[in-house]
Amino acid sequence: MALTIYYSSVSGSREVKQQQTEIFQYLDSMKMKYKALDIAVSNDIKQEMRQKTGNPTAMPPQIFNGEVYCGDYAIFFQALEDRKADEFFKASSSKSSTAFC
Repeated sequence: MALTIYYSSVSGSREVKQQQTEIFQYLDSMKMKYKALDIAVSNDIKQEMRQKTGNPTAMPPQIFNGEVYCGDYAIFFQALEDRKADEFFKASSSKSSTAFC
């Protein structure tokens, strides 16, 4: 499955920009393949992101592995802190009880 990252190229929030940058830098450093979808390009993409997360007010960045929702930046950050990135990205399906989301 391929990772999909929903992000915004025109966010007015410095915090959101930093979070997006950290996610992209991590994925690039780990040589993980991903597709980046910019919600600023189309309202349809933003609505798709919100529908897939199940949260009508979800904001970027949001991370998916295929159709499986991995989480937002806060969950991503916690997974890295806990050294559970594989579980976060749903790379390991054998431990579903410890998987994020």
